Amino acid sequence: MLFLTDKRFHFCILQYQMEENYYHIKNISVLHELMGLSPPQHPLISVVDAAELGVSKVDLGKKLIYDFYMISLKDKSCSMSYGRNSFDFDEGVMVFSAPRQVYSPTIAFEKGTISGWLLFVHPDLFRNTALGNAILDYSFFNYEVFEALHLSKIEEEQINTCVQNIIWEYKQRIDAHSQKVILSNLSLLLDYSNRFYERQFHTRTNQNKDIVMKFEKSLKAYFNQHSDKGSPAIAYFAEKVHLSPHYFSDLIKKETGRSPKEHINDFIIDKAKVLLANSSENINHIAYDLGFNYPHYFIRLFRRKTGLTPNAYRNSLYKS
Repeated sequence: MLFLTDKRFHFCILQYQMEENYYHIKNISVLHELMGLSPPQHPLISVVDAAELGVSKVDLGKKLIYDFYMISLKDKSCSMSYGRNSFDFDEGVMVFSAPRQVYSPTIAFEKGTISGWLLFVHPDLFRNTALGNAILDYSFFNYEVFEALHLSKIEEEQINTCVQNIIWEYKQRIDAHSQKVILSNLSLLLDYSNRFYERQFHTRTNQNKDIVMKFEKSLKAYFNQHSDKGSPAIAYFAEKVHLSPHYFSDLIKKETGRSPKEHINDFIIDKAKVLLANSSENINHIAYDLGFNYPHYFIRLFRRKTGLTPNAYRNSLYKS
């Protein structure tokens, strides 16, 4: 991520926060100007050498918001804080950021301290294209910093090849093929990143299984203690294991084949079946007991999951 002060930008892993006073950078030309760089060779995409960036002590705690997607890869440790947590990354770390996220630097360092690059992409580059329709599928843009992608050397080389192809293309004279070639390499970079994140999930399988177990225990505890508050949000369980909702959702889906929402709904249906089989309470009361404010939502979910209404399910038990 970058930070603005004294008409310069600075690079570091930064703390997410939102307050009234921040710098808002709307286009890549302004970004280059404020960094003291020559004008960008393409108005909607640019790769910046991380060695050109630094953070002074007076910059700490200041804020930046920019209207770009940002992808960075650096190969030197950069300590940072994020919320209540502190982390120290090793070599080959990728961080992804969506537009309009707000950051603040937490450590000062000189230019030349960090090796790597930062790729800035304005959404206008791929608006009304296949990538524009698919960009929301790359959920890692909404991961938190401590959920960064850790690359092997071979993976890093593949990512760097995509970036070098993008640089080479936008340094050429822009023609009718430029956007297609740039977007092809950008899409390839994102698809590689998706693959490498899946590898990261798999290589941390023991840790992930612990998270799945904690999720299942928290789910049972919630309905034993808080079902009157309604169906739990995914963020509730993600916070329990100190993950962002997006990363938590992807982890659970990779590990179990089902999304957290599916786990929650399946648990509700199992609990509903027990209540239907072992009590004479009417359907509305059971729906309220399961945290539904409106019984018809419960009936709709039950029918979608079982093919029967709650009453039909109860009647089928009596017939058998």
